[in-house]
Amino acid sequence: MAEPEKDRQPGDEIADPDKEVGELVGRLTEAGELEPAERRKLLGRLARALSAGAKRAKATGTGRGRWLADVFLNIAPRIPIRDLHILSEHHHGMTGEQLADDLVRTAQKATMTVGAIGGALAAAEFAAPPLLLSAPAQLVAETIVVAAIEVKLLAELHEVYGVRVHGTGAQRAIAFTAAWARQRGIDPLAPASVSLALGAATKTALRNRLMRTLGRHLTTFGPFLTGAVAGGTLNRMATKKLGEAIRDDLRGKLPPGPRRDELPG
Repeated sequence: MAEPEKDRQPGDEIADPDKEVGELVGRLTEAGELEPAERRKLLGRLARALSAGAKRAKATGTGRGRWLADVFLNIAPRIPIRDLHILSEHHHGMTGEQLADDLVRTAQKATMTVGAIGGALAAAEFAAPPLLLSAPAQLVAETIVVAAIEVKLLAELHEVYGVRVHGTGAQRAIAFTAAWARQRGIDPLAPASVSLALGAATKTALRNRLMRTLGRHLTTFGPFLTGAVAGGTLNRMATKKLGEAIRDDLRGKLPPGPRRDELPG
């Protein structure tokens, strides 16, 4: 049932499913910590926007996996990726392995927080069956945000290790998204791994990766606080595993990145 206009608070308006999803994901993945209430509100707006888009996709016969992949490809260029200089500034002058450690820890905390919020909401809806119908949109929103945080981590680890991916912002977003789907780093010496266009196989890998992530979030359907604990813990572990895999791939491919005093001003 639609929420009465008089009961809506400023900032609670439903996001445009075509224009605001990327903006909301960008705000949820930008540097700095959001207050829990603000993060919860943004996730709620994103869920409503995605719900509207999912209804349209269902009406046109588009499968959920394909629709989810299309949504992510549309928002990928909006994920805020920092260069090495800004990364070092934001992480107290760190460089090299120390900076990579901090990036992975920060990403783990971010995906854990998103999982805990989503899990808590799902657990509340589990205890209130009439509200259960709204849960899938919340889990899709959580999946999109966690994937975006991990793509951001993957891209910024490439900056730390000096692996440059050239192209426009949209082309680089596609390359990093494809690398996330494979859970591998990009090898600059292997042209196939720096593909700036998505082929059928890569699109399938992206759909499968997103659906696996969504499936992981379905475990948050549990009573009381079990959903929040499961959501946070599983996200943290998955992000840590990704960070380790990407770092293993990137180490030794190029000379070590510059020291802090060698960064451009």
